[in-house]
Amino acid sequence: MRRIVIVGASAAGLAAAETLRREGYEHRISLVGAETLPPYDRPPLSKQILAGDWEADRLALRSEEHLADLDLDLRLGTTATGLDLAAREVTIQDGSRLEYDALVIATGVRPRRLPGEGAHVLRTLEDAIALRERIDPDTRLVVVGAGFLGAEAAAVARGLGAEVTVLEPAAVPLAHAVGAEVGAVLAQAHAENGVDLRTGVSVEAVVSGGVQLEGGELIAADEVLVAIGSLPNTEWLDDSGLAIDNGVVCDEYCVAAPGVYAAGDVARWHNPLFDASMRIEHRTNAAEQGMAVARNLLNPDAPKPFAPVPYFWSDQYAMKIQAYGYLRGHEEISIVEGDLAERRFLAAYRTGDRVSGALSVGMPPKAIRRWRQAVAGRAAWNSVAS
Repeated sequence: MRRIVIVGASAAGLAAAETLRREGYEHRISLVGAETLPPYDRPPLSKQILAGDWEADRLALRSEEHLADLDLDLRLGTTATGLDLAAREVTIQDGSRLEYDALVIATGVRPRRLPGEGAHVLRTLEDAIALRERIDPDTRLVVVGAGFLGAEAAAVARGLGAEVTVLEPAAVPLAHAVGAEVGAVLAQAHAENGVDLRTGVSVEAVVSGGVQLEGGELIAADEVLVAIGSLPNTEWLDDSGLAIDNGVVCDEYCVAAPGVYAAGDVARWHNPLFDASMRIEHRTNAAEQGMAVARNLLNPDAPKPFAPVPYFWSDQYAMKIQAYGYLRGHEEISIVEGDLAERRFLAAYRTGDRVSGALSVGMPPKAIRRWRQAVAGRAAWNSVAS
């Protein structure tokens, strides 16, 4: 195996490249990235960068010297446009072809958009800087979507003095992900910090002067941020023969086809720990999956299933939110420590007869650590929750 191509200069793609080198792979690694910047960290975009607390250079995942030491065929500012599985070739934007013995797909996601023009999204450094330049105490900002990204941006904008309205179609923000009880607590925090949170409303389009709701009502705004989820970047694979279903479909080893792997936000793989197909858009998962893919790529005769306990975090106002596990589809929540009303608590989640996740707000890291172990060990619900 003398030619490895990684499409996606992302956290997952970089982790794969680093692991290949660390495991002793000495041949060519081509890393193709759509942005002109070397791989950088995205979670701070909706926090420190949007708030103006960090300069852009703090986002770099690795120094120029470190990247040089990896000895990569680094192709930034270009995209992959096609994949020929039979010929083992990736076509890139300029029409040239990269031959591979193994391929890692780490192309990530892009923001969903609404009809109309002029709205901001928040995925790239350029996006974050453009929005930051438009926020000041006189700004009326409408955020469409009260998921974690929209909620973080709303919290930062309030801290900058902007007048913020958040529009969310669900009755309770994030109820599908963390449960109605926890979602209601997070919603209350926004209300107490002066955010006008409107639930049960659907936005039809971005229009001049704001957004238009279904039914015709205009919500006035100087700036609009659309944070309604993401779409996997898989269009370049449409004619490849790979299975695409809300991401690149993979088995438990992250294999999409012979010699083809996927990692990060774009990968939809079978997680045997939960016996479920999942696609995780979290920074920690991207790095862990990139490393796992690299190791399996180098050891195809003895691969190891990728069976992580997913982890994510969010910072909103003074709240530090941390979660382990797979919370979607849970059947029961139990507050096992602290108090919801004080916004200092730990919630455990049940799916079937086992612990499937845990979420903490305002708690020290050690409080949730044992629950990660419970999820990883497939602990029975009645043995740990009361």
